[in-house]
Formats: sequence, C-alpha cells, structure tokens
Amino acid sequence: MDFSFWALLLVLLGGALGGMARYWVSAQVTARLGGDFPWGTLLVNVTGALLIGLAAAGIEAAGTPEAWQSVWIWGVLGVLGSYTTVSSFSLQTLMLLQRGHGVAALGNVLLSVILCLGAAALAYYALSFVL
Repeated sequence: MDFSFWALLLVLLGGALGGMARYWVSAQVTARLGGDFPWGTLLVNVTGALLIGLAAAGIEAAGTPEAWQSVWIWGVLGVLGSYTTVSSFSLQTLMLLQRGHGVAALGNVLLSVILCLGAAALAYYALSFVL
C-alpha cells in the first residue's frame, strides 16, 4: 500500500464520512429502540462487516487490486474503518457487565461476532458467486 499524502487524504475524507454515518445510524436506532441495549452499535458493525465483505469480493473479482487501491484506501480504511466501531462495542459490553447485565453483555458479544462474521462471509461469497 502506498503511503503518501494522497492516501492520507483519502483516509481522512473517508473517515469523516464514516464517522458521520456511524453517529447518524446509531442515533436513529437508539431513538427508535431505546438505549438499554447497544442496538445502534450492533447494526453499524453488522452493516460495516457486510460492506467490507462486498468490497473485498468485488475488488478480488475485478482481478486488478492495484487499480482499486484508492477505492480500498478511501472506502475500506477510511469510511468503513471509521464507521464500524469495535471500541464502542467493547465499552458498551463492559458497561453492561458493570450494571450487572451479564446475559445482555454475553448476548452483545455473541450477536456481534456471529452477525458481523456472518455478514462479511455472506457478502463476500454471494458477490464472489455472482461475479
């Protein structure tokens, strides 16, 4: 991967977009479902995993990953790197534990890992099959 001013600029621009999207999606979900369980973060992580699976399969199917390097830097490292939020997931799980909600904390871990891994795999293999 080329480390240059332009690559950093692509990450910066993508990161700004991804961060805003994460905030908006999470806020919308929390407004509708409440804040007792981190549904917004879960949805962000699952959709981010789905999108990264699509990106990986699409670029791999194109057969020329070098040509897509700028798209990868902007879209995956910038947008999706900022959009998905493992740090928030970790803190919210810890907070559930601290409030005595061990079952909800375990559910958050299991749902996040299973759904995010499943979304990435589904997107990757579905797009690989089509392409």
